[in-house]
This record gives sequence, structure tokens and C-alpha cells, in this order.
Amino acid sequence: MRWCLYPVMPSKILSNNKEVIDLARLNYAHGVPEKRAGFKQEISDFCVDEELGYELTGTGEHLCIKVLKVDLSTAEVVSHIENIFQLRSSDIGYSGMKDKRARCTQWFSLQLSPEQAKSVKSIENENLEILDSNRNSRKIKIGSHKFNHFRIRLRDCLAVSGWLERRLQIIATQGVPNYFGPQRFGRQMSNIVQVNQLMERQNLTGSYKTMPRKRLKRGMLFSAARAYLFNQLLSLRVGDDTWNRYLTGDVLNLNGTARFFTLQETEEWNENYQQRLNHFDIHPSGPLYGIVEEKDRYVSKLAAAEIETGIALRFELLVDGLKHFGLKAARRPLRFVPAGLTWKSLEGRDLELSFSLGKGAYATSLLRELCVTE
Repeated sequence: MRWCLYPVMPSKILSNNKEVIDLARLNYAHGVPEKRAGFKQEISDFCVDEELGYELTGTGEHLCIKVLKVDLSTAEVVSHIENIFQLRSSDIGYSGMKDKRARCTQWFSLQLSPEQAKSVKSIENENLEILDSNRNSRKIKIGSHKFNHFRIRLRDCLAVSGWLERRLQIIATQGVPNYFGPQRFGRQMSNIVQVNQLMERQNLTGSYKTMPRKRLKRGMLFSAARAYLFNQLLSLRVGDDTWNRYLTGDVLNLNGTARFFTLQETEEWNENYQQRLNHFDIHPSGPLYGIVEEKDRYVSKLAAAEIETGIALRFELLVDGLKHFGLKAARRPLRFVPAGLTWKSLEGRDLELSFSLGKGAYATSLLRELCVTE
């Protein structure tokens, strides 16, 4: 088991005196990185191009626009569009949150009439440009994209030294743990502290009065809680080297899909399954904690369930709170492998990475296995 230990600030305490464990303290699959690199020192160092998972219909009540946003968060773009067209946040769709300090292309859907759509260019400014537009019959929803294509510049990292070269080859062939990235947790893990306080007040008072009013803020806090719990479980499985192999009772994910399956009671793990696992056709999965309904067919058992139950007991307040607020349980693969990972040296001591990730995977989770970013 490999840990990279950092001091925990006294303010980062959950209920029952549990420390908030940030990403630096989670286990590394390929050893703690030795090299350091400058990260996001310029806006253009981090570029993301979003690819939707379907063709737009060309007709319908939703105007879909592909924008280039520079040094703007997704939430800031949504707020800007709301103010321009006097829309509700529920009238605006997008596939996921994109980084603020970056150059990102991203699709948004706006419920606008043809007459309103004539003035859509009014949203543009020096940080926001419309690249493409088309009508669609439905709103863009969370997880609607197929890939995010990344181009990342790492600065002052001795270019492609032998160590980095070996590290990149390992990542390209073995993948990395599918940790949720720091974007989910807020500055200094503040979202986790806030959601824990929310759950604690609810547990003590049974009152909804302290709920954040904005739907987006509530959703961010609940998502942060589930992401935090998933990361704790994944770190345990990285520590005992079961993040990339089958554990008895695992729920398995079909690569690149939201489909899952379990082995039948009379079925045993065999060479065919092992080969599929080796070639990243299937992955072990972990829970996004919430209400498990009776109709849920894909529930872990035996050794896998024992680990998941252990996390639920350790963070009982958060898990019970998620259930109380009605969140339904879901699953997430424990690992991912980047598609088309390439790298090249740039002038000076810089390195440029290019790769694509499917929905739900974080570039920062790949980078944490490569080097320490500053």
C-alpha cells in the first residue's frame, strides 16, 4: 500500500472527528510520482474539446450551441445565458462541468423560440464565442457526451525523461484508478465539509430549512458526497491491488457504457472473463451510494459487498443522508484507460499530452499518476 501523506488542516473535520481525506492521501496504483511539473500556468495549457454522443436532429424546441469558453466555468456560462434571455436554469442543458482555467469547447441547449434564437449571438464576449449551432428535439443532459479530447501542456518537467516515458507507457497499457477529480470537492474540500454539516443538521433536527435553495448547489453537494465515498472505496481497492482485477461478488461494467452485469450464482470466473478484463472490455465497479431498490439487479455480493458495506458504516452519516434526500444508488467503473494517449517534447523543458476520455473520467486523475502538478 502506498500513501502520500499530507497534514490535514484542523478545520477539515467531519462529524465523529473523522478527517477529510483529500486526493493527495488516496492510494496510487503505480507508486507515488517522483517528478514535478507546472500545470495550468497559462490558460492555453489546458484545452478540452467536447464531443457529443449523438447527432442533433436539426429540428425541435431546443437550440444547441457549441461554444468556446476561456477562463469561464460552466456555471458562469449558464448564469450568463440566464441573465441574457431571462431563462430558468432548468431551461439550459449541458453534458457536464468543464474546467474554468482552460480553453474548452462545450455544447449547451437553450429552450428558445425561433424569434429569441435570432439574438443568440448576444451571449458572446471576449471569453465566450459560439462555434456552431443546431436545433434538437431534446435537451442536452448530464452525461450526453461521448468523449472529451484533451491537449495538456506540462511545464518545466524535463520533457520526456526516461522516468516519465516509462510512466506514460504504464498508464497507456494498464490504465489508472477512476478517482473523481478535485473539481468535485471545491477549494480545500469545502464541498465535503458543507455537505457533512448539512447531513448533520438534518440528522439532528429533521428540518429542511437549512437546505441550499439553488438546485445546482444542492446537486453539487450531493454529487461531492457520493464522489468522496466512491474515492474512499477505490483507494482501499487500490491499496490491496483489486482495483483492476475481479473480486468475488463484483458488479462488472461494460467498457464505454452505463451497462453492468454480475456472474450468475452457478457461474465462476473463467479465462474468457479474465481476457476481457485484461483488454479493458469489462471493469470492476464501485457504488455511488444511495437507495438500493428491490428491482436493482446489479448489487455486489460476498467479498466485494463486504468492502462496500465497510465504507458505508465508516461514513454512515453521509450515506444515510444521501438516502434520506432520495438519491438512488448507481455504479461507476473502478478504472479507465485513456484513448489515443500520445506525448511530445516542446521547447524548453515542457511536455504536451494528448488523449481522449469517456464520460465521467477525469484528466486530473490521469495526471496524479504521472507527476506532482503545481
